[in-house]
Amino acid sequence: MPEITLEMKDITKRFPLVVANDKVNFAVYQGEIHALVGENGAGKTTLMSILYGLYQADSGQIFIKGKKVNIANPKVAINLKIGMVHQHFMLVPPLSVTENIILGMEPIKNNIFIDLERATNKVKEISESIGFKIDPHAKIENISVGIQQRVEIIKILYRGAEILIMDEPTAVLTPQEVEELFEILRSLIKQGKTIIFITHKLNEVKAVSDRITVMRRGKVVGVKNTKDTNQEEIASMMVGRKVLLEVDKKEHNFGKTVLKVDKLNALNNKKLPALKEISFEVREGEILGFAGVEGNGQTELVEVISGLRLAAGGKIKLYDKDITNYSPRDIREQKIAHIPEDRRQRGFISNYSVAENLILGSNYRPPFNKGLTLNFSAINNHAAKLIKDFDIRPSDRNNLLKSLSGGNQQKVIVARELFGEPRLLIAAQPTRGLDVGSTEFVHQQILNERDKGKAILLVSADLEEILSLSDLIAVIYEGEIVAILDPKKTNEKELGLLMTGSVRNNKFPKKK
Repeated sequence: MPEITLEMKDITKRFPLVVANDKVNFAVYQGEIHALVGENGAGKTTLMSILYGLYQADSGQIFIKGKKVNIANPKVAINLKIGMVHQHFMLVPPLSVTENIILGMEPIKNNIFIDLERATNKVKEISESIGFKIDPHAKIENISVGIQQRVEIIKILYRGAEILIMDEPTAVLTPQEVEELFEILRSLIKQGKTIIFITHKLNEVKAVSDRITVMRRGKVVGVKNTKDTNQEEIASMMVGRKVLLEVDKKEHNFGKTVLKVDKLNALNNKKLPALKEISFEVREGEILGFAGVEGNGQTELVEVISGLRLAAGGKIKLYDKDITNYSPRDIREQKIAHIPEDRRQRGFISNYSVAENLILGSNYRPPFNKGLTLNFSAINNHAAKLIKDFDIRPSDRNNLLKSLSGGNQQKVIVARELFGEPRLLIAAQPTRGLDVGSTEFVHQQILNERDKGKAILLVSADLEEILSLSDLIAVIYEGEIVAILDPKKTNEKELGLLMTGSVRNNKFPKKK
């Protein structure tokens, strides 16, 4: 029997209106990759935040190698050789790789100066030990998301971590980067490290983990050896019912061109070209999926179409009406809905209630507005319906958005944007951070809009999502469309190569 390196016993954590962890028992063996899975709000992140010292449990005990410990804050966790790679990276963009890694633990020489040479050598040593080459002098703002994640891993290894918590580590990676990450994780296991792997992607659970703990509504509902289970069983344990893991997309005929983008140019925040002569169209009942590594122009594309960024050239037409450089409100008045990729910045107001967030963008119109005042009866009825329809948890409309989990915040945005019968839906990362059950629901909503004849522009870093939902796939690289592909005639590997500029395919398929 392998040695238990970490054990959490009867962990309970309560927040207002919800018990996040309800007498949770969680054990991890030395030298294993242990997947922790569950729906949004199941209590995974809360449990790991307690382990890392970000929260304190109301009751329960934690043991490291059989010794009871009190993890009062992250500094204690680090001293106990526990490290955490967060879903949203904790890096300082203008600083170098080495400067980020040593931040707060800088080696000193002559009792005065930071010994950058010693730090750089240590960074090289750690990166080489896990089979990864990195430029220690590169600025974070100039390296890819995949490399940034490796910097986060090296940062916790620099601090001596033996137990690594990985929170949604593959959310923004290409298929090739995911496989490289898995190789790094396997090499860490060979060095005697132990890894806790939090993810929503069940194929990755099967590919890389040794055991799986499943949580549902604050409780552990089962622990499985990965080799003895399958994706369908894991999904059912997470949700409490059978889940359809494959999208059922009907064949149908496409209608008129809804969105036509012609030779569109735009600049990024540094006033450099982000979009270069982009041209495409989306028809009624069609989902056009955009695949690309983040930072290749898809963000700017979505912002220009939704009125959040000015075009530097070219035209955007909606049913032959020129809407280039319309304001965001005017864009919404044209019945264009937008699920933004960054929900924190563009999707909601954290100090507003669920009910208030569900009317953002429509708050100035009836039935939510009656002259100089808001119609709270209509607002509350609207909120009650969408909370029920989209299973937003907790179900209290008066909860502030900041008190909800990331997945439930996303469900508020999706519910708001799909309400109101949009002619064009721009969906950027619509299921990022959502669990398997919520993802299934959102996918079905998007397909329902497609089947009703709506045009949908889908931007996603999840290639499985792009392949299963899209009628056509446009691959964007360095601000240009390098290929438009039939999803039935391509795969994740080909898309990954196109996304990274390794190959180029200018043979666009004919419209059906």
